[in-house]
Amino acid sequence: MTEKTRWLLLLLGIMMMVVERSEGVWLNLPRSGNKCVTEEIHNNVVVVGDYVVISDDHLHPTPSISAKVTSPYGNILHHSENVTHGQFAFTSSESGQYLTCFSIDHPGQGGALSVNIDWKIGVAAKDWESVARKEKIEGVELELRKLEGAVEAIHDNLLYLKTREAEMRGVSETTNARVAWYSILSLGICIMASCAQLWYLTRFFQKKKLI
Repeated sequence: MTEKTRWLLLLLGIMMMVVERSEGVWLNLPRSGNKCVTEEIHNNVVVVGDYVVISDDHLHPTPSISAKVTSPYGNILHHSENVTHGQFAFTSSESGQYLTCFSIDHPGQGGALSVNIDWKIGVAAKDWESVARKEKIEGVELELRKLEGAVEAIHDNLLYLKTREAEMRGVSETTNARVAWYSILSLGICIMASCAQLWYLTRFFQKKKLI
């Protein structure tokens, strides 16, 4: 392997670590109610999730659960009942917090349950083996394709952050303008109240012939 190739692979590894998001989360399910986890995902991003139920008391068969994934606007993207494992996949159409909730199907049966959920988002969710087989590429060419995907993901993330920054700046400017007008209004009301109080006291003392 040449020095140039080693530096290329190192750069690829760094960029993939920055862009790829693969998170494993453990959830202890309550006997009743839901246990949820949220993930901040922006628009047009591929998401793949795997989940599996683990019985803390080593029960066989493993008690089943229900799983539901909803978008920031409440659209149901995945819903399964009476399962001990499953997978969901979608391309996000909304930016915001995506909610994944789990609940035990039969709370009165079995012991404590845990769920392991593994999120893969963006470049991490892409099946590079299928891409390599389909396009008949391998080695450095495949790594370059991954690098291209990582660059595109970074570009998309930068555009998303730029959009969010503009939205937050707009909200901040609107809030500052409202606070300024509120301060001016409050000052005007205080001045008017002071003038009215002075006028009233002057009339009162004049009637009492104190001044």
